Amino acid sequence: MQTPNYVKTLLEPATRKTASRKVWSIDLEGVWLPFFTATNVQGDTAISREALGAPLRLAKQKDGTVKFSATGRPVIRVVAELSDQIRIVRENFTASLVNYAGTVAKQNPDGYKSEVEACQKAGQPIVAQTNLDIEMAIAKANEQFRMAEAIEKAASDAVEKVEETIPGKAMAGAVA
Repeated sequence: MQTPNYVKTLLEPATRKTASRKVWSIDLEGVWLPFFTATNVQGDTAISREALGAPLRLAKQKDGTVKFSATGRPVIRVVAELSDQIRIVRENFTASLVNYAGTVAKQNPDGYKSEVEACQKAGQPIVAQTNLDIEMAIAKANEQFRMAEAIEKAASDAVEKVEETIPGKAMAGAVA
């Protein structure tokens, strides 16, 4: 089986970097809006012009007031009509990726199996180091916790001893 061109294209690095609103990690203005405009032109979708012309909307509470985030900024959402269509594309894209992997595994089971085994073998040292790092971090955190407890206990004991040496304090504690 020869790799389809659309898969090869997906694997090539992008030349343009833009900073704008992302929807599921894909640029809204540079990708989603032109794509859905084209699908409308072709008759594949019927997304309203209002949704494509003003894709970002203020989020509102049930009572109609503007919704604010914990930082005090107004919450901006992608209009539901567009967001729903993007979700469908994402689900279909995911299904295509899974289908492609399944097709390759079915048509070349030995190659696929050996690649999986080679990847797992190459990843073993990284996984082992990660596990060791986690164990060490947990041990260090536990040791710091034990030391903090010991310091707290020692401080509490020291305060009790000092209070015992204060005249009248010991009597007050005995009376109480």
